[in-house]
Amino acid sequence: MAEDLKFELAILATVQGFYQKLLRDLLGGEIPLPGGLDESALRHIDRDLPETLSRMYRWLHVLDMAISPAMLRQALTPDTDSEVAEALLRYFVRRREPSEINRDKTDLISTFLYRHPRVQGQWQQQGYGLDGSLPLSPFEIALIEILADTDVPSLPEEHVQLLRNFDPLREEIARYRDFNSLMDSGIVSRVRELKRWLDSSFYHPGVLATVAAHNAAFGARFDELFEKALGEIKQFAQALDEMGGSILSTVDGVEVTVEHVAAIEQKEMLQADYGGALEKFRRVSKLKKELDRRPPIRKSLLAPSAGRGMPASGGAAAAAKTARVAAAKVPAPAQAFQPPAITAQQISVEEGKLRRVEESIRVFVRVADPKYRQIVPMRFFNLTLTAPEADAYNAGFLEEKSLRADIARTLIRLVSCVARINTELEELKRSQSMSSLWKLHADALVVLLDVASTATEEAVGIAKMAEADGSGPSAKAIQETVQKLRDRSDLAVKALAHPGS
Repeated sequence: MAEDLKFELAILATVQGFYQKLLRDLLGGEIPLPGGLDESALRHIDRDLPETLSRMYRWLHVLDMAISPAMLRQALTPDTDSEVAEALLRYFVRRREPSEINRDKTDLISTFLYRHPRVQGQWQQQGYGLDGSLPLSPFEIALIEILADTDVPSLPEEHVQLLRNFDPLREEIARYRDFNSLMDSGIVSRVRELKRWLDSSFYHPGVLATVAAHNAAFGARFDELFEKALGEIKQFAQALDEMGGSILSTVDGVEVTVEHVAAIEQKEMLQADYGGALEKFRRVSKLKKELDRRPPIRKSLLAPSAGRGMPASGGAAAAAKTARVAAAKVPAPAQAFQPPAITAQQISVEEGKLRRVEESIRVFVRVADPKYRQIVPMRFFNLTLTAPEADAYNAGFLEEKSLRADIARTLIRLVSCVARINTELEELKRSQSMSSLWKLHADALVVLLDVASTATEEAVGIAKMAEADGSGPSAKAIQETVQKLRDRSDLAVKALAHPGS
């Protein structure tokens, strides 16, 4: 229990640090922290953890009231560490506050994670439901792992049916060819209504994964069509200005001038919260319609001419691609990690995580295209399975009391240990600058090494039984997976012995 509370507190400390930076950038000064909630105090807390957690949640709730979804959207940039975004997601899903603002923040954080995967393209591989049910997408598997320690809501059948509406919506989005038709469709309000109907189920990993995929598809199409429409408006405004004119049109009784159009900042509008900026987008759409009704002379103005042509379509995109300098890492703890004594409670917690990993891999292997089922997308990496390992996860005889079932269960156990050690090694690497979080992952690795040692001993015994029974290929498969686990265990030992190397 204490380890779980420490982990939760470490997550909240990450959220607090992110909020501090966000508000410092906006206000130009530090936000004073309540006593006992600064980084130094949190690093040395061993008692009164429930009370500290309660105070931290109350403090973050106060900060939440000062931070709008639009502010959060602007603060989450491609340079934001995924570790921070995942901590934010855990925080909002744990709260599950039934407010539109909380839902919008959760929505944009999960969409951010979808748009910025740790492994390029890892969300694109889709599985196939063998029984007609919706298969788990790789991104949903990742969300299940991220939220493994969080009490997520159940998903009733009526909400499963609501999720089926998102596939037709994505097909509809692809059919729109201009910004006006997209705005006239009312798809933004229809989707927001769908999200409201999902109620508390919105915080379920399956819902977040479905909505994030929709948001990414809609956002890409919206940005593309808006950029095209605004480009045409600005080009017409420039031509009108060169001819000595100043008023483009009248929208909602207000004259729109060349200066108004020049002041429109595409980037700022696209980064704003869609709910708050929707009226501005509607005005741009109305202006575009008014200009489209202009007489034929407008077409001559819009035609590229010497000295007044539109830049190449890829120019803006190319200019925006600037080189990013990786943030300098704070040196890891100078002292080698001192492993603590392993408790029964720690073993129990780790067993629960291993079971969830087993189930996630099993679901993917069973629904994935056979050509791709040996490459399982995990949160930080792609897990590669051998053919016997994939067959074990797909086996339908795991409940039998037989040698073949023992072999399959052994392979599943070994692979799940490999996956968990890989995950904790990645977590360890990413938490070098946060000593309290680093220690939690180091403790988890120590427990995993103990579990892996036991699993290896048992696997060696099963391999001998298989060989004695004439199942040489099965024995060889176990030996190969055991070696894989030993290799990962060796890396874990080195990581703990030499922090930061």
